[in-house]
Amino acid sequence: MKKYCLLLGMVVALSCCAELDKYINVGENATAQEKFRACALVEAQTKLKNGTLFAQDMTTTKNEIVNTCLKKMALQAAGIDSEAESIASNIINSLRTK
Repeated sequence: MKKYCLLLGMVVALSCCAELDKYINVGENATAQEKFRACALVEAQTKLKNGTLFAQDMTTTKNEIVNTCLKKMALQAAGIDSEAESIASNIINSLRTK
């Protein structure tokens, strides 16, 4: 719990910095922690830009960011990250037409 709160605080603090590219753009050989940090930064920045970063309590926001990033990382590890939305859309559309 404390790690996640610290991570979210770090994400917000780093979001204010100008040089986020080195944290967001990670290489193919990056560790899982580096990939997670990059994802969390992107998600927090997106929420900040949308005005939703502070709309809920910190625990809820933290859980959303963690769950989103873990799902993205799992899909990437399975090799279907870029295809996942397309696959789901195709399934829904095919069921809708029946």
